[in-house]
Amino acid sequence: MDERERREALAAFLRTRRARLQPADVGLPARNRRRTPGLRREEVAELANIGVSWYTLLEQGQDVHPSRQVLSSLSQALRLTAAEERHLFLLAYGELPGERLEEEEQVTPALQRVVDALNPHPAFLIGRCWNVLTWNRAAELLFRFHEPCLPHSHNVVWRFFQSATSTIDQEWEQQAQNLVAQFRADYARYPGDASFREIIEDLQQVSPHFCQWWEQQNVRGLPHGPRVMKHPVLGLLEFDHVTFQTSFSPDLRVKVYSASPATAAKLEQALSVSSRKA
Repeated sequence: MDERERREALAAFLRTRRARLQPADVGLPARNRRRTPGLRREEVAELANIGVSWYTLLEQGQDVHPSRQVLSSLSQALRLTAAEERHLFLLAYGELPGERLEEEEQVTPALQRVVDALNPHPAFLIGRCWNVLTWNRAAELLFRFHEPCLPHSHNVVWRFFQSATSTIDQEWEQQAQNLVAQFRADYARYPGDASFREIIEDLQQVSPHFCQWWEQQNVRGLPHGPRVMKHPVLGLLEFDHVTFQTSFSPDLRVKVYSASPATAAKLEQALSVSSRKA
């Protein structure tokens, strides 16, 4: 989609979002009878605290460039959902905003059931900054997420460089370089995100390896491929690592370590022993 097509798509999107709302939906009094459904342009402009002429140019697909603040105001005025707000920013900029809605990183009961059902295959859910939001019992057995690793105990990248459990990976250096490249690719989507920046700066303070690989500017897509780990109790473990984006939000991803039959048997036995001890 080129810039002209994006402007036209943005104009059409704004018109349809406006048309679906009635004054009562946004707390405005119902005035005289309307010839067309929905809010008037001047009402949307008033709600978003912008000029009606300028808003009209947006709905006409003219070459104007709304700020992120204006888009956020329009999102609120038009009562957009989280998915619609993402679409609004993509149409306006071709990218997503740096700051996201907090609700998008909530773990729904459905997601929790999916992660739990994957036992004995280790699985966990991460958010946009690679913070682990929830995990299953097999993932706890392998990665020991409950153990503190301050100051970013639940961040996958931080733990990989700072946690003792990361040393079980038999190709640590290669996997670490891949991880840094994947993290950089995600950071590029949100260059102003303070949470990303904090993790990066803290890693640069404590890890020469991270500093070296971060400066290489390499980027990679979603992680996948074989992983071999040596657990201190279970011995050699073999996995195929895959990552799935959820339909709830493109920032919520489920990371699954699909165990080989022999590895799955080891994990199943360990989980059974753990359950009897609990």
